[in-house]
Amino acid sequence: MPDSMPDSMPDSPYDLAVVGAGPGGYVAAIRASQLGMRTVLIEKHPTLGGTCLNIGCIPSKALLHSSHLYRQTHEGLAEHGITTGKIAFDLKAMQRRKEKIVASLTGGIDFLMKKNRIDVVTGHARLDATGAIQLFDGNKNRGKVEANNILLALGSKPVMLPDALLPSALADERRVLTSTGALALASVPQRLCVIGAGVIGLELGSVWARLGSEVVVLDRLDLLAGLDEDTSKAFQKSLEAQGLSFRLATTLLSVAPSKEGLAIKLQPAGGKHDTLPETLQASHALIAVGRKPATQDCGLEEAGVACDERGFVEIDEHFRTTREGVFAIGDCVRGAMLAHKAEEEGVAMVETLAGHRTLVDYATIAGVVYTEPEVATVGLSEREAKEQGVSYKLGKFPLSANARARTSNATEGFVKLLFAERDTRLLGAQILGAEAGTLVQELVAIMAYRGTAEDIAQICHPHPTLNEALREAAMQGLGRAIHL
Repeated sequence: MPDSMPDSMPDSPYDLAVVGAGPGGYVAAIRASQLGMRTVLIEKHPTLGGTCLNIGCIPSKALLHSSHLYRQTHEGLAEHGITTGKIAFDLKAMQRRKEKIVASLTGGIDFLMKKNRIDVVTGHARLDATGAIQLFDGNKNRGKVEANNILLALGSKPVMLPDALLPSALADERRVLTSTGALALASVPQRLCVIGAGVIGLELGSVWARLGSEVVVLDRLDLLAGLDEDTSKAFQKSLEAQGLSFRLATTLLSVAPSKEGLAIKLQPAGGKHDTLPETLQASHALIAVGRKPATQDCGLEEAGVACDERGFVEIDEHFRTTREGVFAIGDCVRGAMLAHKAEEEGVAMVETLAGHRTLVDYATIAGVVYTEPEVATVGLSEREAKEQGVSYKLGKFPLSANARARTSNATEGFVKLLFAERDTRLLGAQILGAEAGTLVQELVAIMAYRGTAEDIAQICHPHPTLNEALREAAMQGLGRAIHL
């Protein structure tokens, strides 16, 4: 990626300047170029791809896969008749593989920028009152970029605990980690306390538990708040069998240094005032309590771009901000913080700007947790349906009754479908099991075309596949399951 302004800036403003080269930003830039817009992509970091590619989705999945293979080799091959000698792992090699994957993919984005004739500029972008983009390298102003339209794809960053709970000096990515530090550890933590039972905490907790760390997960709420109770309980039971322990419905009181590393004081949430606090000792702590929009120090207020009380850029249904000609997408606006959601918004925003009628169907954006087993969700949960007074029926099928799951030793989990009582239109799904993130896409397609449980039941699925469990769940909900 270039580290300076292009050799020559255009005589007239760009058609579109995209600020932020994460999945939403770089995809929007490519689509804009395809539609004939002269486009510049501005990124403050030395590589493209944003959090997802550099310090998020991709490196975490690389370590999840490596650690899964180690655990599978160590524990799961004997029943297949495969015997091995002493099993060991090389963490440095795992980290090198992860870094090689990231480098390859960031290089691929560089190539795509060149292929699509997109100017790429390195620098921290700040909007000014005139609507121009001022570029900074530290405190040094390196000039400005002018564009008829600006797309803010600013991304997000980890939420840190307040100083009253965690002194900021402790958050050094050595003992007290964010996801960035947890992905770069040079040795396996002896005891890792994960503060936050969300996607990031569970995925990274799984990595280090597989490699030998004693992992305890704390949260004041339930596991993956938003899952139905049956999915959450089954998921927790599976993770506990893998060595993770949980302290849910627990309030964190403080994190402080100790002889063992860290002293983490906690208390049951909502308990009686006379309940005595408890202290856990840990070598490391991972702060995984969520992410927040990275909208600070971007000149938004000066430029007249409004943010809400949590820092999210306010937009309308066409991604327009309160400043004419300025748009925003992805993690810095409302909605789920998902790379694929940001990509969809980036394409929709650019196509709308070009005069096309493009909308994002937020009801069909799936979420996936890449643990083992995986968890995938889309649409309404049963809990949400009850809260909204929606009349529904359920179809549920255990993977233990699926032939392919049996042959693959992947019988843990189930498929759960929620569909309208009146016309069986598919409203949502939760899948717990192997390849859940792949399986859910069939259901996304069904929902996108307003399909029904009856449609799923009538589609012939290849045998033996895990996808047959989707059909069986639909048929079970319709009262005619075959293999249950």
